[in-house]
Amino acid sequence: MTPEAPDPLPPEAELALAWSGPKVRGALSMALQLDRRLARIVGRTQEPMLGQMRLAWWRDALGKPVAQRPRGDAVLDGLGREWEGREAFLVQMVDGWEVLVTAQSLGRDEAEVFAAGRGAFFAGLPDPPVSETLAARLATAGRCWALADAAARVSDPAERALLVEAGQATQVPEGRIARGLGGLAVLEALSVRALARGGRPLMEGRGASLVALRAAIFRA
Repeated sequence: MTPEAPDPLPPEAELALAWSGPKVRGALSMALQLDRRLARIVGRTQEPMLGQMRLAWWRDALGKPVAQRPRGDAVLDGLGREWEGREAFLVQMVDGWEVLVTAQSLGRDEAEVFAAGRGAFFAGLPDPPVSETLAARLATAGRCWALADAAARVSDPAERALLVEAGQATQVPEGRIARGLGGLAVLEALSVRALARGGRPLMEGRGASLVALRAAIFRA
């Protein structure tokens, strides 16, 4: 695989990074970069087997000790710095994206498995040990974000409706997430809003910035 530079992140991701504490900002940035890289692989895949091979490269690389991984790819190198010892959450992300490559069609079950895997890294951001309550809360926020972002990016109206329905069925708890995780609160709130608007982009509309601000202040 030829080393690649990081992709530009969408505006909601940049906003989330700005509201994240210094202990998690780097890890969140690299996880989001990995997500964009995986999304690009899936989006360009026409032959499922080739897509699986490209995703397997990431799964295999993340399964190796940092010192034994290929060097020179900005995202893989960054993950080695920020996610060492917590790669299992990133492997779940790879597995989640693979669902979209292997599924014959996108149904509710496939959407749920995709969302749980893609958004798993939310629960890997806080320093361990993480309580079961917080882990469950972050996993829920991750699923909501995964579905809202996917709904905003698909072109098929039926698939968008399915993703929105799955996202709205995700019960996002009230109250704060945890100190230092303001970025995740921002993504959670923007995702809930985007789903309520029928799967529109997370930062679309004049009210998005206010929703993000309120979430960063009152939910983190």
